[in-house]
Amino acid sequence: MKIFLSDAEFSARRALIRQRLNERNLDSLCLFGPTQVFYLTGFSFIATERPIGLVYHAEKDRIVLFIPFLEREHAEESHSDEIRTYREYPGDTHPMEQFANLLREIGLAGKRVGADSDGYGGGWGYVGPKLSEVISADVVPAKEIIEKTMWIKTPEEIGLIRESCKWGNLAHRLLQDYTAVGLVETDISIRASYEASMAMINTLGPDYRSTKWGAFAAQADFRGQIGAQSAVPHAITTNARLRFGDVLVTGASSEVGGYISELERTMILGKPTEKQERFFNLMLHAQNLAFETIKPGSRCSDVDKVVREFYEEKGITEYWRHHTGHTIGFGMHESPFFDSADHTIIKPGMVFTVEPGIYVPGFAGFRHSDTVLVIENGIEMLTYYPRDLEDLIIFA
Repeated sequence: MKIFLSDAEFSARRALIRQRLNERNLDSLCLFGPTQVFYLTGFSFIATERPIGLVYHAEKDRIVLFIPFLEREHAEESHSDEIRTYREYPGDTHPMEQFANLLREIGLAGKRVGADSDGYGGGWGYVGPKLSEVISADVVPAKEIIEKTMWIKTPEEIGLIRESCKWGNLAHRLLQDYTAVGLVETDISIRASYEASMAMINTLGPDYRSTKWGAFAAQADFRGQIGAQSAVPHAITTNARLRFGDVLVTGASSEVGGYISELERTMILGKPTEKQERFFNLMLHAQNLAFETIKPGSRCSDVDKVVREFYEEKGITEYWRHHTGHTIGFGMHESPFFDSADHTIIKPGMVFTVEPGIYVPGFAGFRHSDTVLVIENGIEMLTYYPRDLEDLIIFA
């Protein structure tokens, strides 16, 4: 099992990006976003106050990575042709001024320069000029060049996502096995995530490494969606102690070669009430409708429309909080989206999460999420954890 992308994969990406730059009459592409930089080079980083950028010169077919000196050893493993470093931020000469000097040096002054953003987006207190303010060039918004290329996953990417699903599945199985009345959510999550991660690392061997700086290679948790708080889609862990009758909304994933998957389930501690069972089954039916609608040639909006119409038919629209899903790969949320306003045509090779939720304030929330691959005649389920209510009741 490959646990990282091959050299050939990055070479193919470079050729495709060069083709798309030529189609748009762009001389180069500048990238500042972590996802965009990783896609072209395999270099993964946290966006801090120290700017990181990349310039791809189409005619010369050359990638230059621009990084702070402290990242040099890390960057040497990337699929770039040259690494340029600067000492520190803000430094005597601002890093963006130094980046502009690099562009002038390689002949891009006065040229058409595509960019995923007009300068480094930053974080952690970063302040700096726009790219268009430091170089005389036609800076053209071009974020979609890589973003749209990412829509269709290659066989290697799909293989990594499959492997992610496997270990996310184990993490969730351990989470469910260790869940019991009276225990604290954090204790359960850490135990399950640790054991799944150790199994994953020991199985994949010494070549495995994380690119995302997470605490665990594989993880599963409740994220605070326990009892009435399960009705808050993006709740925060509160170290809640589990009680009999709680509805639990869980999440599990793992990272392999930079790629992730998404597995979420709704579980119930003890025999479900009639009301709990009703909303669980409505949620499950909505997800099944979405699965049936996903097929090549349909639009992303068609999937969300079917789910929203079902909510209206059942009189539960007031319990709707978010669209039906999104694509996934290196990023947790990638475009396009299963949203009523996203009319992107669905194509084979796209990988989506499918996660319609029902959230009843003061009572409970109900959401499954599965990762699926679009194939010629519909979808292939990549996540495979049990979905039916009887498999998700915990008598402990």
